[in-house]
Amino acid sequence: MIGKLKGTLDSVGEDHLVLDVHGVGYLVHASARTLGGLPAVGEALTLSIETHVREDMIRLFGFATELERDWFRLLQSVQGVGAKVALAVQSVLTPGDLASAIALQDKAMVSRAPGVGPKVAQRIVTELRDKAPAYSGAAAAEIGLQSAIGAGQAPSSVTDAVSALTNLGYSSQQASAAVSKALKKGGEGLDSAQLIRLGLKELAL
Repeated sequence: MIGKLKGTLDSVGEDHLVLDVHGVGYLVHASARTLGGLPAVGEALTLSIETHVREDMIRLFGFATELERDWFRLLQSVQGVGAKVALAVQSVLTPGDLASAIALQDKAMVSRAPGVGPKVAQRIVTELRDKAPAYSGAAAAEIGLQSAIGAGQAPSSVTDAVSALTNLGYSSQQASAAVSKALKKGGEGLDSAQLIRLGLKELAL
């Protein structure tokens, strides 16, 4: 099984690219986000690869990071989510965004992906809820707080602060991330007014 490819970008299509590795061109399917972040044709490129083997074909899927590949695998553990839907989700959401959406049980954010309806989005945020923190990368602390908010287990000062920030027009993801940073800097004893004030400072950075 192929786990990584390192070569030169040969060409880019609507949903794939061709990577030249020592004269062999590998056709690699990728999300729109990955394709949009590629270097110029002819430049060096390294991709983490997920290999799908069927009786009639072998398909390669490429990712800029191993974390993105891990999310691709995790998404497909959800009923009704195949490679196409997983790539669609990853085309509109970064790993951090996806972890936040799941932690906050924000199915609307997931359903922004083309071809992902409300039922599939609900299954994604429900079935992956307990796994999101492990796949959140550097944002683990924020995802942990968002999980508590999504489960209704966060302190009232935190939920009030997040609610106030969302009422000001910030997304629940932005608001909870700002409050998480405020808690980290100011400590657990802050009241909602202090969290709102510090959260606004974080959002202004």
